[in-house]
Amino acid sequence: MMLNRIKAWLEPAGGSSGESEESEARIAAAALLFEAARMDADLAPAEAVRIETLVRERFDLTDEEAETLHGLAARESAEAVEWHRFARTLNERFSYEQRVEIVEMLWEVAYADGKLHDLEASLLRRIGGLLYVSDRDRGAARQRVLDRLGIVDPATDL
Repeated sequence: MMLNRIKAWLEPAGGSSGESEESEARIAAAALLFEAARMDADLAPAEAVRIETLVRERFDLTDEEAETLHGLAARESAEAVEWHRFARTLNERFSYEQRVEIVEMLWEVAYADGKLHDLEASLLRRIGGLLYVSDRDRGAARQRVLDRLGIVDPATDL
């Protein structure tokens, strides 16, 4: 399985089971970010940059590690036929608060090109559900991203 090859790339020689699980969770999170970016059939350069920045900051990676994770997760996402295994990995290894952070990262990628496509919004609802993040917390994560990016939510701008 490709995920095993990717994990080997990210693990130090003789890495522990805990490091392996952390690498697997990082890959799953980054792959979901790519799914969000590709949902509108256009991986904008701003979205790719945002993904690399988010994984570097969230997982405290060096530029080289973030670039490696970015490339590996992009390939894993491109070969994936469903998101359930990524969600299952995150549910097993991340706390509820960490999963809310992943949802927030997904919103940030979805808005990286300045607009939210209907398919991106649909994906975020579905992934949020698969991660067992409540509607309220998903909405709050979205609002934090909108505030941070200075975007007025068209649904509330009446």
